Amino acid sequence: MLKIVIPGIELYDEEKEEFITTKPQTLHLEHSLVSLAKWESKWNKPFLTKDNKTYEEIIDYIRCMTITQNVPEDTYRLLTRENIQQVIEYMELPMTATTFSNQKKTPSRDVVTAEIIYYWMISLNIPFECQKWHLNRLLTLINVCNIKNQPKKKMSKRDILNRNKALNKARREALNTKG
Repeated sequence: MLKIVIPGIELYDEEKEEFITTKPQTLHLEHSLVSLAKWESKWNKPFLTKDNKTYEEIIDYIRCMTITQNVPEDTYRLLTRENIQQVIEYMELPMTATTFSNQKKTPSRDVVTAEIIYYWMISLNIPFECQKWHLNRLLTLINVCNIKNQPKKKMSKRDILNRNKALNKARREALNTKG
């Protein structure tokens, strides 16, 4: 969970001709499958693409990430560049100690949406409580499950011949035969 503080600022209300001072606001955010699904259901497009997002889309994703209750809508307009940078850095964190070696880095052509991730969770028997985890941690768990569930690699012809040769030799010795 990320905790950001939106600083208080002083504004001028032209209608009332007076200055207004806002109080600092603390938001608790979680980059999760739940927030991803909320955003995609509103915008009707995938979030996890390399396409650039508009400022409005980014602010709305932060709104979808918000766990804090009863946040006034105006609060999101007061987000600073530093606040947004904090959120982006938090979203990029792995949130796990698991790393992958010898992993092919070829980009997938498949578009990953919230429903695809839910499908992966269902097919891998990952409990739905994990939908509230940091999204990168959940995707790492899915990757680990896929790796661990892969069938063992087939033996090469040479390995099969060597194994059979050793088995035959052991049987000849055990049965005291020559062939």
